[in-house]
Amino acid sequence: MIHELVPGAFVRHPGQPGWGLGQVQSVIENRVTVNFEHQGKQTVNSDVVSLVVVPDPDAP
Repeated sequence: MIHELVPGAFVRHPGQPGWGLGQVQSVIENRVTVNFEHQGKQTVNSDVVSLVVVPDPDAP
C-alpha cells in the first residue's frame, strides 16, 4: 500500500473537498501534479498544501 506522494497514489486536497479523489501523476521537488475527479489536472505545492494520501479505492 502506498503511503507517500508518488505517481499512482490516491490523494485528497484537504482545503478542496469538492475536487474529489485525485491520483498523483508526477512529483518534481515540491510540485505534485494530481488529476482530480471533479477538478481535472492541478499542480499542488506540497510545501503549502499537505495532500492526504488515501487507500487505493480498487484494492480488495
